[in-house]
Amino acid sequence: MTDVLFYHLTESKLEDALPPLIDKSVERGWQVAIQTREPARRDSLDAHLWTHREDSFLPHGTDESEMPDKQPVLLTVSPDNPNRAIVRFFVDGAEASGIETYQRVVFMFDGYDQEQLEGTRAQWKKLKGEGHNLTYWQQTQDGRWEKKA
Repeated sequence: MTDVLFYHLTESKLEDALPPLIDKSVERGWQVAIQTREPARRDSLDAHLWTHREDSFLPHGTDESEMPDKQPVLLTVSPDNPNRAIVRFFVDGAEASGIETYQRVVFMFDGYDQEQLEGTRAQWKKLKGEGHNLTYWQQTQDGRWEKKA
């Protein structure tokens, strides 16, 4: 059964919270896919991942780049999985499908966006009903993650 993690952003923006989680996944040798709702958001995250730290970068590409199947981290707007990711991040309320094909699925949602909150609550209820192993993480005031459920 797929492990499903919900990350509730309350103290930082996605651009700050996402790269460390991707770094950890890549360090573990996991192929990663990050699904956004809009191509413009995919493209802004693409640019950000090249420059988010001065001392390193995350090797990645988009579903629009050459050889998406060779990317260790793939940014996409599609439910397809050309890089054979075992971890998939759904951000900004991207619609989840086919999660059973992944070892780990991560939903990251903005705690101040009512549409994302409602969508995430519905997703939690649906996945819990399907018997997935769910965990809920919320940011502390210092931006760390605390397991709440």
